[in-house]
Amino acid sequence: MKFSRLTALVAVPLLLSCGPDFTESGLGTSIDFEPDRPEIPRSETVAPYQGTDSYVLDAQERYRTGLDVHRKVIWRTCTPFDGVCHNTKEYPDLHTPSNFLATINAPCNVVPGEWESVYDRCEQEPDQFEFNRGDLGGRSDVGWIDFVQGEYPEYSEGNPPTVDSPGVHVVLRDKLDTERSEFWANGQFWRTLPDGERIVFARYETRWWIIDDENVAGTHLVAEVRNYQTDTAQELPNLGIKQGDLNRNGEFGSDEGTPIPMIAPGDPEGSYLVGRMRGEMHGESVPGSRMPLANQPLDIPDMLALFCFIEGLPADGSDPDMSAPVNFKDCSYSADPANLNLLGEGVTWETRISKILEANCGGCHGGASPDADLNLLEGAYEALLQPSIQKPELNLVEPGDYENSYLWHKLNNDPDIVGLPMPYNPLTGEGRLSEAELGDIQTWIAAGAVENE
Repeated sequence: MKFSRLTALVAVPLLLSCGPDFTESGLGTSIDFEPDRPEIPRSETVAPYQGTDSYVLDAQERYRTGLDVHRKVIWRTCTPFDGVCHNTKEYPDLHTPSNFLATINAPCNVVPGEWESVYDRCEQEPDQFEFNRGDLGGRSDVGWIDFVQGEYPEYSEGNPPTVDSPGVHVVLRDKLDTERSEFWANGQFWRTLPDGERIVFARYETRWWIIDDENVAGTHLVAEVRNYQTDTAQELPNLGIKQGDLNRNGEFGSDEGTPIPMIAPGDPEGSYLVGRMRGEMHGESVPGSRMPLANQPLDIPDMLALFCFIEGLPADGSDPDMSAPVNFKDCSYSADPANLNLLGEGVTWETRISKILEANCGGCHGGASPDADLNLLEGAYEALLQPSIQKPELNLVEPGDYENSYLWHKLNNDPDIVGLPMPYNPLTGEGRLSEAELGDIQTWIAAGAVENE
């Protein structure tokens, strides 16, 4: 049988009508449904700053919202590349707005990398330690714990361990109440939970030694590590044991009060994140390299935006609206933004030049193996008065004569320099300080390269 085109068009709906009717009337049911959709709050509006200070006007133009502060200040300087700096590599992770917000009231320096860089006010209320034997005294606060690798020696009374011997090292606040120098025992780590309950969350059973050294006053313990105990011993320092003297300077930071947070709402000058950028907090030096380490330091509008953002955070601990505008008009720091200059005033080594070189060059010229054997983070002033490796006939800095200072030619990209101009950016292949920074270095050298007034 042949169908015409007209017949086919008529037949199709007839065929479809043979199927089930899935409409509400066809099914004989009705579905009562009222969607409960959340209302998205509109970002509050704030009156803009209408004064004449160029720093405030610049900051208000560049950093309109909290999202701008994160992307253009924090992300740009601290987290721009995967797996580096504070982008999934180091604490705190700052590479997303939510990660940035997570630093509000978060503890500082809990994963410091190097214990020397820990600020006392970042040390937490410590866990406690005791042995399972009553003749060895009671519980004591944990100062610090470390696992020292090395070939296991056969310790004995004639060959006791020392402060740097292989083994698990546990340093306590209090001296153990015993005359013994070695014993077999089970060391237990105690923690007090928020509800007040106390639990043992880690144990290590082996032969322990009390180091006989007047400098540690019987508080330094060394636990032996047999071959079968290596994995357990390595894990102990990584269990999150709260160490009251994490920087090993003999001071328990929590004795001074509640640890300071990464970001303290309403208090930028009491925020550790800001302290690491400025190198000080309330007049006290903050250990560790100034941040950002390998990028340009924050300029005044950068710092003003960050300060005003932190000052405007909700005091009740609620999450802020990152899309809301930063309130520069009512920000107390808008009255004198020039005071936020990370590089300070004047052109002495201490007040300005050291900070320029540390911020722009310290990433490569610092640490245990600095490039060209030039460490700009430690002993830099004396090192800069020495002859250049590339051109020994020129000192790196010749006080009073920048034309005969190799550092000046290196930073000024002069054509007769040896090697790459500095500071060198491996991503762009370029290197250049700002004109203001170059001018200050030139003035500093010409004025005699003064160390400090």
